[in-house]
Amino acid sequence: MSSSLTFYGGVRTVTGSMHLVSNGKAKVIIDCGLFQGRRDEYYRRNSHFPFDPAEIDACILSHAHIDHSGNIPNLVKQGFRGRIVTTSATADLCGVMLPDSGHIQEEDIKYLNKIHTRKGLPLRNPLYTRKDAEDALDYFSGHLYHKPVEIADGFSVTFYDAGHVLGSAIPLLEAGEGSKRLRIAYAVDLGRRNIPILNDPETPPEIDYLFLESTYGGRYHSSVDEAKDKLAHIVNTTVKRGGKIIIPSFALERTQEIAYYLNQLLIEDRIPDIPIYVDSPLAVNITEIFLRHPECYDEEMCEAFKSGNDPLGTNRIEYITDVQDSKRLNQSRKPMIIISASGMCEAGRILHHLKNNIENPKTTIIVVGYMARNTLGRRIVERHKTVKIFGEEYKLRAKIKVMNSFSAHADRNDLLGYVQPLKGGVKRISIVHGDEDQSQKLHDLLEENGLPAHFPEPEERLTLS
Repeated sequence: MSSSLTFYGGVRTVTGSMHLVSNGKAKVIIDCGLFQGRRDEYYRRNSHFPFDPAEIDACILSHAHIDHSGNIPNLVKQGFRGRIVTTSATADLCGVMLPDSGHIQEEDIKYLNKIHTRKGLPLRNPLYTRKDAEDALDYFSGHLYHKPVEIADGFSVTFYDAGHVLGSAIPLLEAGEGSKRLRIAYAVDLGRRNIPILNDPETPPEIDYLFLESTYGGRYHSSVDEAKDKLAHIVNTTVKRGGKIIIPSFALERTQEIAYYLNQLLIEDRIPDIPIYVDSPLAVNITEIFLRHPECYDEEMCEAFKSGNDPLGTNRIEYITDVQDSKRLNQSRKPMIIISASGMCEAGRILHHLKNNIENPKTTIIVVGYMARNTLGRRIVERHKTVKIFGEEYKLRAKIKVMNSFSAHADRNDLLGYVQPLKGGVKRISIVHGDEDQSQKLHDLLEENGLPAHFPEPEERLTLS
């Protein structure tokens, strides 16, 4: 029987990555991420799968970000009993990130239901709980890069470094047998070259079909040096007017990267020595996991640790775990830097920091990552006059500074440079994981360069040959 793939999630949008590959004998999904957006759509889309989870033989997980891994607890809750195959670092990260996701959902629903009770609105249930997430961890299997793993009848996978976040991978899925074996590579998400901490992205050999992200398919990043200069300027300007700097950030990778740059600026005496807080119990756990996986570091990072330096600034930056300590940050009016999750401002402690500071014109909110459509983060980036936080309206008076230079996603030039060497060999490059305009721009760019670009529709099924 012929193999096929179906594009279920992260198609013509950014979040909720999930794709199904079948070879007639077994069914495998690549990623199982949470769709992020308006609350009603969030629950509707994440609560139901377009297939029976009990019929899926394995799940290949590219990396631990919640828009790629965050619906795995639901998958297991609804009957999946196969293996969840990923890298060792990603398995470790999911061990803290998925239970944290369940806990945040429980806490946010508890807070939201107080408001609903007051307004006489129907109460809600969390999408899944911490216990659901912990149960899902029993199905995880962590593996090394470059080592083939048999995962189902007629399927094997080998992980190559994606250079995006700690443990991120470009899975190379081989489907079929003998000379009819097809090689499907999944570059979703793809990192940037020559940035600190992680290795550069790798290219698996002999690719037949490629999934390619397009988050920044029509945009360019400025250099890291320019980003550092801008960060220093924003911090200094905000401190002079007596304000706080609030940085919504993914607990995985972006928090560690921002800590790295702030630490460098402090060492170089380019910003004042004000308090810097990472307000996220999850970020504390993730930073500890970082220290256990040097196989993911680039040469510069390895040398920094070997020489006894503190490249992540763990001795200069205070990591907050206790909720009462978190609340005290909002009681203080002194200048400080608060880095807090979640990165798209959809859940977690960042909502409380925004609620308490967003109406203060002395505050600066620095956006350091991609904000998907219909998220609070996107509405902040678009500078809406008012925004809703926990269902209540707040005036957006804080200064907003957007710094996409810190993005861990490849930009337009990076993406074209990655695929150009594949010309003449790859049969099809399917453009996913991007807002529709960005995906379309990347699709057109690849076509202009003679590459076999494909812009799938949601739930489109593609026969592989």
